[in-house]
Amino acid sequence: MSRKICVFTGTRAEYGLLYWLMKDIIAAQDLTLQLIVSGSHLSSHHGHTIEKIESDGFHINCAVDLELTEHDTRSDIASAAGRATAGVADALKKLKPDVILLLGDRYELLGAATAALLCGVPIFHLHGGELTEGAYDDAIRHSVTKMASWHGVANEVYRKRVIQMGEEPEKVFNVGGLGLDNFTRLDLLSKDELQDQLDFHFGKKTALVTYHSVTNSTDEDVGFENLLKVLEERTDISIIFTYPNADQGRAELVKKMERFISRFPERSRGWRSLGQLRYLSTLKYADGVIGNSSSGIIEAPSFGIGTVNIGERQSGRLKAFSVVDCDSDYASISAAVEKVFDTDFVNGMGQLSNPYGTGGAAQKLVNILQTLILPDQLGKPFFDIPFDLS
Repeated sequence: MSRKICVFTGTRAEYGLLYWLMKDIIAAQDLTLQLIVSGSHLSSHHGHTIEKIESDGFHINCAVDLELTEHDTRSDIASAAGRATAGVADALKKLKPDVILLLGDRYELLGAATAALLCGVPIFHLHGGELTEGAYDDAIRHSVTKMASWHGVANEVYRKRVIQMGEEPEKVFNVGGLGLDNFTRLDLLSKDELQDQLDFHFGKKTALVTYHSVTNSTDEDVGFENLLKVLEERTDISIIFTYPNADQGRAELVKKMERFISRFPERSRGWRSLGQLRYLSTLKYADGVIGNSSSGIIEAPSFGIGTVNIGERQSGRLKAFSVVDCDSDYASISAAVEKVFDTDFVNGMGQLSNPYGTGGAAQKLVNILQTLILPDQLGKPFFDIPFDLS
């Protein structure tokens, strides 16, 4: 009998990481893919990217609408997480999967994990063990780790951290970063094709900018305001903005970004969702990445370009030397941008190695899913690491 693997996706970025894994699950004769789509995928304010999933040929078994708006507050986000729990519970009752795959650390994922735990569906969690100390995603990620039966992590350091949290070593698999499968398997656009599709011409220097709300801070957009001041002065840099995630504070970030674009239309443009092909093609031809997104840390090094990582949102992640951390003040951001676009820094990229691997995570995970021993019940022992309290 074919094993039913249910995949949950709530954002464009998460879907891009899951794409090849879902394709490989479909291709495996002894696995059946079930797909639950939720979160910003169903929101017109965030690009209604459920249409992209459908155009990619995936069958969507269930859609869970979280009723997101452009102006979600902290209480709105909490309510959306509750709707995710209720909606995913209904979906699991209908689908009866053998395993549910959850990737990452977002609030809708916490709702999905809660539903799976209470419905008795074992969880395979992906990209656990990581740290993002500047966002509440950190607490969500570790919470899902404790609810999960198995773990696919992106680096040996993260594998050890998951084990440190009491998970059994034989159930924690170092498969590498899922996003790097796109680097090795996706046929990227040529520069001319990309510029035609974007209706935007790359300048002598082009930056891909993605800045998300800093959810652990009450002063969420100071870093973005200072970044825009730097970009205003750097008239030598063309800018491709991607819109922030569906978090509280998003609307203010979007307003500031769109105001900047209206003032500098000749060298800046914004997209609610580039889609994975155009996003990665942009990484291929950009000269640098700026913001506080994980893609600047995990994917960008594989393209041999530098990243300006602003503030504390990604604090704690493993980073290649191509990632230049800076504070959120104007002077720090300006100095980091100067460094990333410096000729000597760019010429040093030939020695770059990505700590998240070289691809192949999707097929490794399929091989693991095919051989998992499914538990009769979800209870699991706590794996104690002996240590001396004296």
